[in-house]
Amino acid sequence: MSTRDISGRPLRRPAPRQAHPGAARAAAAPAAARPRAGRLRPVGASRRKMPWPAMFYKEPGPISGGLLANLLVLLAFGLIVLFSASYAIAYYKFGDSYHYIRSQALYAVMGVCAMWLISRVNYRWMLRFAWPLYWVTLVLLVAVLFMPPINDVHRWINIKGLPTVQVGEIAKFSIVLLLAMLFEQNRSRMHNFRQGILLPGVLLLPILVLLRLEPHNSAMILMCCITATMMFVGGANLMWFGLGGAGAAGGIALLLITSKGYVQERLSGWLDPFSDVLDSTMQTAQGLYTIGSGGWFGVGLGNSTQKHLWLSEAQNDFIFAILGEELGFVGALLCIALFALLVAQGIHIAVNAPDRAGSLLVVGIMAQIGFQFFFNIAVVTNTIPNTGISLPFFSSGGTSLLLLLGEMGVVFGVSRQANKARDERRARQAEEKARRETHVFRADKT
Repeated sequence: MSTRDISGRPLRRPAPRQAHPGAARAAAAPAAARPRAGRLRPVGASRRKMPWPAMFYKEPGPISGGLLANLLVLLAFGLIVLFSASYAIAYYKFGDSYHYIRSQALYAVMGVCAMWLISRVNYRWMLRFAWPLYWVTLVLLVAVLFMPPINDVHRWINIKGLPTVQVGEIAKFSIVLLLAMLFEQNRSRMHNFRQGILLPGVLLLPILVLLRLEPHNSAMILMCCITATMMFVGGANLMWFGLGGAGAAGGIALLLITSKGYVQERLSGWLDPFSDVLDSTMQTAQGLYTIGSGGWFGVGLGNSTQKHLWLSEAQNDFIFAILGEELGFVGALLCIALFALLVAQGIHIAVNAPDRAGSLLVVGIMAQIGFQFFFNIAVVTNTIPNTGISLPFFSSGGTSLLLLLGEMGVVFGVSRQANKARDERRARQAEEKARRETHVFRADKT
């Protein structure tokens, strides 16, 4: 082979290529430290290199007007019914007819402000705190066992001078946040028994044990329903899901059946609600009397007779009975329709969420509201045993209302991002359509 070009000058040899510094380090690294070909990087390693997401969105999308309107109507409806149901017992206990509604209205205003603020928070930023919130919840569930009891149960952080906080409400959101994060990370392995069934069950078990010690059986049932819904939507294997669900339901049923004391009284009262109307079944029987006296259109707002010390917890767990008495079947049906519409709107947001984590967050929060609403009505109508479940946005309880509105802020945050993506997609489509029309016009003109 000639070493000169066509003009007779000697050819230059190309300079040797220098190896990339990273390649040299990789060659010097031990074989065990190098990633194997065809193997994916571990989830934890990739997660450590993910950038910390911004706390607030710079340009949040438009808020969902239909969902906001429905929620505000529900909130106003709940405050009106609460005042009507509570002024009698408030005057009897505290000498102030506005005792319950004053604090509830204050918490409602605070909750709406918190909801608006949280709707501007990046929900993916919240996922970073899923594990810390879970451990804090467990600590609080242990601490609440040493607090002074209220109505013979240990369910509230009760510190003198501070508002009482029901830790079970915090536990509901903590498990939703944690499962949304884990199910997104393990999306390709959710069909496995370990990731789809065992892991959620192990995380839920200590919460259930601590709730049982309070005792708080209604919160246990709600936590199981929320977890099961997220597992089903998250992609758990249906066979393992069915077996695990049957086992969990059987275990809870066995626990309730073998329990003594008030649990047995509640089960007996459910089977025969008029067996002991002066003692153990008084609340259930009076609740049925209250609903039955409402008729089609009720006795009129504010005209209930059962709230005058006949029906216990008329401002809380049995507020739906007062609603049925004063507004009748039509008013009760309106309340049910508003809640059903709220859940349907939440499902629409979950389906159109920007990512899997946002979808699972909305599913968990809507499952909490939907199941809590269903169980409250089922208790009041004696469809299920009396378990003491409050009605969302209606029952008295400031911290519960504040947390519920905060969770709705998360739902609005997901919907804002979905609306922003939708608007950007429509703008691109309109721009592309205008570009095509301009191109056709120019072609026709030439």
